[in-house]
Amino acid sequence: MSDSTATGAKVRVLIGKPGLDGHDRGAKYVAHILRDAGFEVIYTGIRRTPEQIVDAAIQEDVKMIGLSLLSGAHNTLFKRVLDLLKEKDAADIIVFGGGTIPPDDVPGLEAMGIKAVFGPGTPAKEIVDTLNACLAK
Repeated sequence: MSDSTATGAKVRVLIGKPGLDGHDRGAKYVAHILRDAGFEVIYTGIRRTPEQIVDAAIQEDVKMIGLSLLSGAHNTLFKRVLDLLKEKDAADIIVFGGGTIPPDDVPGLEAMGIKAVFGPGTPAKEIVDTLNACLAK
């Protein structure tokens, strides 16, 4: 399902919590369902800067970064992560997001390069299927 090569290597995903919000229940839930689906997940913990998240993603050689945010700063922080990835020649890393993001903000996030946005209550299967579809593109 989430094999990235013919050798069966697992797709590596980093889950990060940029900014100051300290609630990580959703991030841990996504990490858990992705592990169950066969992904290799690296969780950076709460209160990370976009720089820390991008540096960890590059060091860990991940294919995807999942950003979880509840503070309302998603437009600024998600854009900063995307900008840093471009600056560091790592724009091929797929970025998706989740948290309490107003539906009206989703088109703007997608326009800036966020590949998928998951809100509270998104079914596990939908998350896994969407991310596998992103990888297949």
